[in-house]
Amino acid sequence: MKEYSTKDIRNVVLIGSSKSGKTTLSEAMLFEGKVVDRRGTVEGKNTVSDNTEFEQTNQKSVYATPLYAEFMNTKFNIIDAPGSDDFCGGAISAFKVCESAILTVNGAQGVEVGTEIFARYADQYNKPMVVAVNQLDTEKANWEHTRDTLKEAFGKKIVFAQFPVNPGLGFDGIVDVITMKFYHFTDDNGKFEETDIPAQYADEAEEMHQELVEKAAEGDDALMEKYFETMELSIDEVRAGLRAGLAKREIMPVFCVSARKDAGVRRLMEFVINVAPSPAGETNATIGGGEVVCDPAGPVSIFIYKTAVEQHLGDVSYFKVMSGVLKEGADLVNPENGNGERLSAIYAVAGDKKEKVSSISAGDIGCVMKLKGGKTDVTLAAPGQEAFEHMVFPDARYRCAVKAVDKNDEAKVGEALNKIAAQDPTINVEYSKELRQTILSGQGEQAINLVKWKMNNEFKLNIEFLAPKVPYRETITKVATAQYRHKKQSGGAGQFGEVHLLVCPYVEGEPAGNKFMINGKETILNIKSQETYDLEWGGKLEFINCVVGGAIDLGFMPAILKGINDKMSEGPLTGSYARDIRVYVYDGKMHPVDSKEIAFIIAGRNAFKEAFRNAGPKILEPIYNVDILTPNEFVGPCMSDLNGRRGMIMNQDMDKGFTILHARVPLAELYRYSTTLSSLTGGAATFTMKFAEYQQVPADVQTKLLAEYAAQEQDED
Repeated sequence: MKEYSTKDIRNVVLIGSSKSGKTTLSEAMLFEGKVVDRRGTVEGKNTVSDNTEFEQTNQKSVYATPLYAEFMNTKFNIIDAPGSDDFCGGAISAFKVCESAILTVNGAQGVEVGTEIFARYADQYNKPMVVAVNQLDTEKANWEHTRDTLKEAFGKKIVFAQFPVNPGLGFDGIVDVITMKFYHFTDDNGKFEETDIPAQYADEAEEMHQELVEKAAEGDDALMEKYFETMELSIDEVRAGLRAGLAKREIMPVFCVSARKDAGVRRLMEFVINVAPSPAGETNATIGGGEVVCDPAGPVSIFIYKTAVEQHLGDVSYFKVMSGVLKEGADLVNPENGNGERLSAIYAVAGDKKEKVSSISAGDIGCVMKLKGGKTDVTLAAPGQEAFEHMVFPDARYRCAVKAVDKNDEAKVGEALNKIAAQDPTINVEYSKELRQTILSGQGEQAINLVKWKMNNEFKLNIEFLAPKVPYRETITKVATAQYRHKKQSGGAGQFGEVHLLVCPYVEGEPAGNKFMINGKETILNIKSQETYDLEWGGKLEFINCVVGGAIDLGFMPAILKGINDKMSEGPLTGSYARDIRVYVYDGKMHPVDSKEIAFIIAGRNAFKEAFRNAGPKILEPIYNVDILTPNEFVGPCMSDLNGRRGMIMNQDMDKGFTILHARVPLAELYRYSTTLSSLTGGAATFTMKFAEYQQVPADVQTKLLAEYAAQEQDED
């Protein structure tokens, strides 16, 4: 393979909903680029993109696969992203290294929820989009419906560059209103005849051509001025206007294809090369606020956007050259930790096909094997450069607890889970000390099921999933006092410590009072010291020393505080963390010989426990903001389901034929919600969830939780 200059590179990510034909489209592109001489099919399990056992068995993409085609003297890099939002990490990683996106739309279904989701991601990352309406050769192809849904979803951005002839089983041609030519397809391998537009389509073509020219003119002031003067633009001027509008993300040109027949794919690729942006001159932000220009004359820097463990190869790091020219044997440094890496061999990559190259220029994509620290989201560069900004992924929407079926495999399971998570930044594995569970989280149940498949088939380990415990919080609602004496004498030196304390709710911004009823008598406490602590699990603890007359030596106050903290980390009601409590230590006793730190730790812990139980304790539960994007016809079932989950619907918005429900739902009610939502809507809806706050659980739920904890303690005893 020859080395391509930066201006002759196009990096494109294929995005869209499941079943829109991205993998089939990528296969046709590889065929046009002579990477393959025979196109594979998803059904035949022989595509370049879906090359893993899991993808072939399930006939769907779960990884973002880098590919390339050499076409029109251009290196056409393609990243085929998964169509399920459960695997959105692949698309988000691709946006970091691609300058534009091809949004595939199912010509039978039109704009779907998945189309909207991935278009939103592209908007979020400011990526221009070209629309490819695919599967126009299928029995249920409906161009009019697809055209209308595109207009409804994307409004004035949509500009039609083509329209199909005989969509459906007889699909055999495309009218192109840029070139004003008719492309008649004569076989199922992309062969076509270019002719003048047939008379019956001339009027429609002329009308669409004028709309296209007007859109192109809007992209550039000089072109607009010429258009007003002459009312026409040349093909090159139209392309220039479309290039400007696309770069500003003001237009979304629409093309028509049948990827299965390789119909229209060549024309789509030509347009991307002629109009879509190259990486030349693009800037990428660094974590220090600087910018690096994609220029082969600059110092070498690469960004690793994906890592994988591949059979027979081991660790593979996929990267984009952000600046300079990367040569084999290069010595680079991770700017964030100073660790060096030698890239002994570098490769161009198309799925599992890897071709060794001697150098890769700025803007191009490649891979390297067996780096020590070549993980996803890592920058490697010549010394003295800054790291590039890190990728940001959505919050997890699915949580479960995981454990080894065989306890002897626990260490191996933990190690394997961490290796899997290192390859997919949307998968997170952590051991929760609070819940005493290993928590696995990701974007959806499909992603979690893939983890289990990999554990079983690649690591030969059996795991099981459990409902995760809920991180409840405990607090109090009123004032209470307690005292506890710890006395231990077993020959020799003993232990003695007595603590009297008062607890009340801590309210942010409310000053500490000093007048309370203690033992039926109004008492004014003398505040000697006051410290407020931010608890690592959220909330506050305020510790106030009111001891007078030397009843407790000042040196024992840290021990009392430790005892209180110990009990707050394992609340008296359910063992959950306690929060937002103000504690006054106002009296106690000590012994000149037997008082020790341990005695006051124990006395403080037990006095706090008793006071807590008498202070109107309540359990708080985490509440999440949940936003559901659903087709309008499923709003009723979604709302009914949320009501059954103790959810509160706050409001709803209409968005281009879809409804967005905004709700607040307890985390305890969200286990496997993604599965239920998919079942309710036939997979047409999706959602996001983000922690909002802690709220008191209803009385019946608290009673149930207390009973469950009591039974659990009894079983442990």
